[in-house]
Amino acid sequence: MFSIADHTYMTLALRLAERGLYTTQPNPRVGCVIVKNNQIVGQGAHLKAGEPHAEVFALREAGANAEGADAYVTLEPCNHHGRTPPCVDALINARVKRVVVAMQDPNPLVAGNGIKRLQAHGIEVEVGLMEAESKSLNLGFISRMTSALPYVRCKVAASLDGRTALNNGKSLWITGEPARLDVQHWRAQSCAIVTGIGTVLTDNPSMNVRLENTGRQPLRVIVDSNLQTPTDCKMLNPELLSLSPVLVAYAQDAHHKASALTATGAQLLHLPDESGRVNLHALLKNLASRDVNEVLLEAGQGLNGAFLQAGLVDEFIFYYAPKLMGADAKGMFAISELIEMQQATDLQIFDVRQIGQDIRVRAKPVKSKL
Repeated sequence: MFSIADHTYMTLALRLAERGLYTTQPNPRVGCVIVKNNQIVGQGAHLKAGEPHAEVFALREAGANAEGADAYVTLEPCNHHGRTPPCVDALINARVKRVVVAMQDPNPLVAGNGIKRLQAHGIEVEVGLMEAESKSLNLGFISRMTSALPYVRCKVAASLDGRTALNNGKSLWITGEPARLDVQHWRAQSCAIVTGIGTVLTDNPSMNVRLENTGRQPLRVIVDSNLQTPTDCKMLNPELLSLSPVLVAYAQDAHHKASALTATGAQLLHLPDESGRVNLHALLKNLASRDVNEVLLEAGQGLNGAFLQAGLVDEFIFYYAPKLMGADAKGMFAISELIEMQQATDLQIFDVRQIGQDIRVRAKPVKSKL
C-alpha cells in the first residue's frame, strides 16, 4: 500500500513531467523525484528527445545522496539504448533502494523489462501509484505503442445550437479570444494538425502554433482527395514551411497539381481508398510511422464526419459560444442519416469549464459493448 508521502512525491513527479507537455515528442512526458530520509534530494523532467531522461537529471542533482534513496518515476525506466543510455543502469549504479513507478512502459522494447532488471539487482519496485494520471499525460505515446495509431482529438467550435459556419461558409469568429488561445495550447502539444481541403479553400488558415516562445511547430496535414490545394495558400507560406512541414494526403491528382505543390515544398502522400477518397486509417498509420503521438483534427463538418464514422476519434473538444446561428447554418459532423437512436454516437463527458464567455466540453466516444 502506498503512503501519503508516496502520493505527495509522485504528484510532484507528475508536475515535473508536465514541463515537457509541448516539447518531448515523440518521447513520453516523464518526471522523477529522488527522496532520502523524507527529504527531496533530486528532481528532473524529460524535456526533449535526445536529451537526458528525467531519472538522469534527478540523479545528477541528488549526487551521492541517491544511494539508499527512493526514486519516484512517472513511467517505467527504460532498459534499452536509444538516443540515450538506459535509465535502469543509472538507477542501479546510483544504488537507489526503492523505485516507485506510476505505470509500465507500453513500448515493447521496455514493457516490464526495466522493472525486472531493477528487481534483479535487489532494488524494491512498486508499480501503479497514480497510474491514471500518468497515462493521461501520455495518451498519444500509449496509443502509438499499443495500436500503431496516434491519439486523435477532434476540436469543434460551435454556437449553442451546434452550428460551425454560416451556410455561405463564413465562420470567423464563432468563439472568443480566450477560447482561441486555449486551442493554441492543444496545437502546441500535438505532433500533427489535420485539416481538410474545404477549410483550406474557405478559411485559408495557417494552422500553426501562435504562442510566444514556441520552440516546436507540429506537422500540418491537409486531407485533399482531388488535390485542389492552392499553391499560394497560407499553409504553404515558405517561412512557415521552414518551421512546420505540410503533408498533403490525396487520392487522385484530378487537377494535375502534384508537381506544382511539390515545388512549393509540400510533401505529397497518395492514399486512395476504394471510394476515391483519402484512406483515413492509412493516413493515421502513416503518421504513427512518422512518430506522431497526438493529432489535433481541426476541420469542417465533412472531414469531421468522415473521422467520426470511421471510428478514428479518441476525444472531442467542443467549444460552445453564446450564439444562435439557425438551422440553415452548417453542423458539426456530416454523416449518413441515422434512422434509429441506437445509431447515435454516445459520449462520456469528462471535463466541462468556462473559458471566457465560451464553454469547453471534453468528451470521449463510448466504446460499444457488443
